[in-house]
Amino acid sequence: MNQFYLQQGAAKELQSFPHIVELALKKNNAIRLDSLNTTATNSLRIYYVIDGKFEWLIHERQHILYPGDVAMILPGQKFGGGKGFLDIGTLCWINIKIEKIEPAGKLVPGKWSSLSENERTTIGKILMMNNRPLHLQLKEAGFILEKLKAELCSQEIGFHTRVNQLIDELFIIITRGLTRQNNTLRNFPQTFLELEEQLRLRLDYQWTVDEMAALVGLGTTAFNEKVKNYTGFSPLNYLINIRISEAIKLLKRRDTSVTAIALDTGFYSSQHFSTTFKKLTGFTPSEFRKNNLLQK
Repeated sequence: MNQFYLQQGAAKELQSFPHIVELALKKNNAIRLDSLNTTATNSLRIYYVIDGKFEWLIHERQHILYPGDVAMILPGQKFGGGKGFLDIGTLCWINIKIEKIEPAGKLVPGKWSSLSENERTTIGKILMMNNRPLHLQLKEAGFILEKLKAELCSQEIGFHTRVNQLIDELFIIITRGLTRQNNTLRNFPQTFLELEEQLRLRLDYQWTVDEMAALVGLGTTAFNEKVKNYTGFSPLNYLINIRISEAIKLLKRRDTSVTAIALDTGFYSSQHFSTTFKKLTGFTPSEFRKNNLLQK
């Protein structure tokens, strides 16, 4: 899918759909500070990760999302980047205005929806269960969002009905997914989580792909495929993202030099660190530190 951004009031494609606040796909190639601050809205937001790794705060709980993951933010819930910015990667989302979710759990989307009375009640109760953040692996959601964009842009016969049906379908598959999901909010191999923990503990070590693969008991080819599938990055690029993420934390402290941070996070030199940091964030390490300290 190519990047796009449709916003109510600005996009002619949404004129017949006042309940669609936004429909968008964004590929983020660089880290920009203050690009995903925490907010709460009166609408319902659904995000789908296409590639990359996103660290988000949803309803004051931290979540890490990978390709194929869906996050639903209910009206009134706070949502933002766990580090204050949008991570590198690609995601699409839809922002839907609904009439209300009643205290008893009944979802009232609006007259556009063809969900039955019983379906609205059941879906609402599942979405509101424990008022917890909704996060699950659901690749079907990506297909539906792609179809929504296609229907809105082509506007062929019956597109108005089809768009609303697709939004209803999105509600249905998400709630079905939630009912199938076990008590844990992440369904992600424990071995991969343990690998990331080991990498973070020894960021100064010059890891090879073979060594990382050995840690999880896989051959190099299978390991490359799994990492690419889960994160959207090659193993070494994934490691670089971890290193930059850790460097950002260290740069916020006054007591560590840029050179020391470069070596502690596994870069060959301060120049290598500076070049990579600027490529991914748009700032040199010194510029980032200066801007960050000025905000304190």
